[in-house]
Amino acid sequence: MSFNQCCGLGCVLVLALILALGLSSCGKPEAAEAPPAFHVTTITVGATKVDITEELPGRVEALRVAEIRPQVSGIVEQRLFEQGREVRAGQPLFQINPAPLVADKDTAAAALQRAEAALSHAQIHTQRLEPLVDTDAISRQVYDDAVSLRDQAAADVAQARAALARKQLDLKYATVEAPIPGRIDQALVTEGALVSSSDSSPMARIQQIDKVYVDVRRPAASLEALQRALGKLDTDNGLSVAILRSNGEAYEARGKILFSGINVDAGTGDVLLRVQVENPKRHLLPGMFVRARVPLAHYDDALTVPQQAVVRSGGKAHVWTVDAQNLAHLTPVELGELVDRHYRVVSGLEKGQRIAVEGMERLTDNAPVTPREQATPTPAAH
Repeated sequence: MSFNQCCGLGCVLVLALILALGLSSCGKPEAAEAPPAFHVTTITVGATKVDITEELPGRVEALRVAEIRPQVSGIVEQRLFEQGREVRAGQPLFQINPAPLVADKDTAAAALQRAEAALSHAQIHTQRLEPLVDTDAISRQVYDDAVSLRDQAAADVAQARAALARKQLDLKYATVEAPIPGRIDQALVTEGALVSSSDSSPMARIQQIDKVYVDVRRPAASLEALQRALGKLDTDNGLSVAILRSNGEAYEARGKILFSGINVDAGTGDVLLRVQVENPKRHLLPGMFVRARVPLAHYDDALTVPQQAVVRSGGKAHVWTVDAQNLAHLTPVELGELVDRHYRVVSGLEKGQRIAVEGMERLTDNAPVTPREQATPTPAAH
């Protein structure tokens, strides 16, 4: 075999080998690439205590209000209190000139003495005539007249005694006293003023504010939730209510709901809710506008999810759950109240499940994810 023939045969073998290798590589398919795992932030669903409350505007009212009015007519001699201070029940407030009333009392006392003297004379006269009528020394008519005069004298004594008691009472009323304890406003009359029991304006006004009422109005449609909350508590202790300042801070003293009104305002659809609040430091004054935080429900072991974790699909709420294999699933849930940007989960989730709170935009069902656990936030009571 010549050299050229050998070279030609070698070239053919090399080409055949290259062709065989090419055909072998074309016969093996390339492996399919795995879908990328999406990065998501997850939290673990846990049980927590949740209080559902409602904040309503209210107005402070005094526990009791007494308008000081005179019960006798006369000239005011003296004011016996400091304006704007606390007074006790029975404390003297005004002194009305007692001189005319003293004279009236003395006149009534003299009339009583005269009536008593007339009664004594009639009783003696009747006693003298009694044995004479038994012996027919005098007629029965004379004796009966004497008895009648005695009885009339007794009635005159009773009338004079009552008149004296009334005059003594008027003299007592010359000192105007506080009917209730509380804080007294400014005096509306001054010394030298003529006052009368028929006056339309009071002499002063007392408001008892060691305890106050806070009257709030709430929609009648929401009364059912409040009634359920009241039914779960001891009626003796009542439903505790926090009273808030204008900046949202709560006063130290808390109140309790006394009752809910039975009449619905036809214009607004609201009912009156009255709250009694202890006010030992007198921070709450009548007429102030405050806010009352009224509890509606309490849950000891509520499951909550952040508001941002909820997605809506077909008008229903869903969350993305992540299983043990780090696969995402769109799970329907039933939601309750929204508290501090957290929904209470009624059904659809269990304690210990992981849910996605960030990075859910491109997720599909059974999509693999790379989770990054985040600390579970706790909703504040609201």
